Amino acid sequence: MLTQSKLVEDIAELVQENLKGVNAIAEAERRLSQAEHDLDLVEQKAFLGAQGTVSDRQAYAKVKSAEARLERDLRRAEYNRMKLKLKALENALMASGVQAKLMNLDYHA
Repeated sequence: MLTQSKLVEDIAELVQENLKGVNAIAEAERRLSQAEHDLDLVEQKAFLGAQGTVSDRQAYAKVKSAEARLERDLRRAEYNRMKLKLKALENALMASGVQAKLMNLDYHA
């Protein structure tokens, strides 16, 4: 059975995890921005250094920047996973709040 002290402990843990999540999101966002910048730089340099028609140069730049594009996509996936985890923590906090209210009602009934 869930006691009030256990619920308070659980809520405190969720709050701490939520705070960590906010910092992790900020760091993931920074890494995503850096990966997007790196991709743009590699792609533009490859395009400018290529020979041929515009479509040939674009294709060459895409091939040359494939690794940077993958890195950007991985950083985006990491960022999105963290956002989902943070949302789950927020939902858990709300559920705990509801449990606390219900326990309070049961206690007074």
